[in-house]
Amino acid sequence: MPKIKQLKYDKAYLRIAKEWGKLSYCKRRQVGALIVKDRMIISDGYNGTPSGFENFCEDDEGYTKWYVLHAEANAILKVAASTQSCKGATLYITMSPCKECSKLIHQAGIVKVVYQDAYKDDSGLKFLEKAGIELKQIEDIDA
Repeated sequence: MPKIKQLKYDKAYLRIAKEWGKLSYCKRRQVGALIVKDRMIISDGYNGTPSGFENFCEDDEGYTKWYVLHAEANAILKVAASTQSCKGATLYITMSPCKECSKLIHQAGIVKVVYQDAYKDDSGLKFLEKAGIELKQIEDIDA
């Protein structure tokens, strides 16, 4: 696919991921993710508590609870519970992955990560780079 057309698709998928993130009950940060394979969205996710738990992501002091799942982890877990596979897929996410989620991304067979905002700790991105996963940041998704 030509680069300009691919950029249009990348921005569109990131905009959808951003909308998906708005479904999160987390107050500190709402993150959305999409997994796309062969130009089809095969999974989606946003940060939040596991199924069956209350929807509050933060404790009384405003800290994120340890068991909150990140958007990309939720999207990967949805694929694991389906008949789909992440092998060769692209992950679109509104915030770059943390180091824990980066391991899941690599192990799931995702080959490209397109993200909007950079997370304060870039060790996840460094790990993905070392693993040979293509990384692309697009900050202005509305242009």
